[in-house]
Amino acid sequence: MPPRRLLALPLVATTFVAGALAIEEGKKPGYKDTPYLPGDKWRVHDADRPHPPVVTPGATVGQAPSDAVVLFDGKDLSKWRGDHGDATWEVVDGSAVATKKGVGSLVSREEFGDCQIHLEWTAPNPPKGNDQGRGNSGVLIFGRYEIQVLDNFNNPTYADGHAGAVYGQHPPLVNALRPPGEWQSYDILFTAPKFKDDGSVDKPAHVTVIVNGVVVQNNAEIIGSVAFRALGRYQKHGPKGPIVLQDHGNPVRFRNIWVRPIGAES
Repeated sequence: MPPRRLLALPLVATTFVAGALAIEEGKKPGYKDTPYLPGDKWRVHDADRPHPPVVTPGATVGQAPSDAVVLFDGKDLSKWRGDHGDATWEVVDGSAVATKKGVGSLVSREEFGDCQIHLEWTAPNPPKGNDQGRGNSGVLIFGRYEIQVLDNFNNPTYADGHAGAVYGQHPPLVNALRPPGEWQSYDILFTAPKFKDDGSVDKPAHVTVIVNGVVVQNNAEIIGSVAFRALGRYQKHGPKGPIVLQDHGNPVRFRNIWVRPIGAES
């Protein structure tokens, strides 16, 4: 057997060393003699490209980072309203819950465009009902693009109605739910749609959904507003919209709700 050849990366090592030396000498880190990125005003490793702002992450998993808009911290529902007035849900043991049937949805007073949404929810335990009648709620972005909330732990339903689905459109890639009574975490990365002047869609919305640390939607294209037993369609709207927590008659509890608006890169 011939001897193995070891990979040598002197160019990469030299580049890193040069960058380190520039910092040590008090120079602005980066370079001015590298090629421009395609279609961009910045060069590769550009010394003048703005640095990303510093964000302090939450002290524990689920806590809001320093640049987040906290919509619910377990204390009150002042950041929310109801469908037709003040919020009608209740705060119970640090969680928001629709304790009575027919109270309506929660609607965020602040509106958002492209954003990261974090929330945690838990279905009633012991579980009651089956199919779509067990732990049913939803997160409606812009009040119209729904990520399904449902207790699907040993509870089958139609695929595009499972927890983590883009309701009526894309089933989750996997079912990553914990048992009822345990807290489930949702992290949603949403890119809002863009419309032409005539109202037609220029760029559709996209969404990535992570359930309990597991990717269940990977940059999925949303085909329109949520619809039941029908095909979702787009209707032109503004660049921002509210976040809605759906009342579906089940006392699903929510906590640790925060949003980070996402801007374009510098």
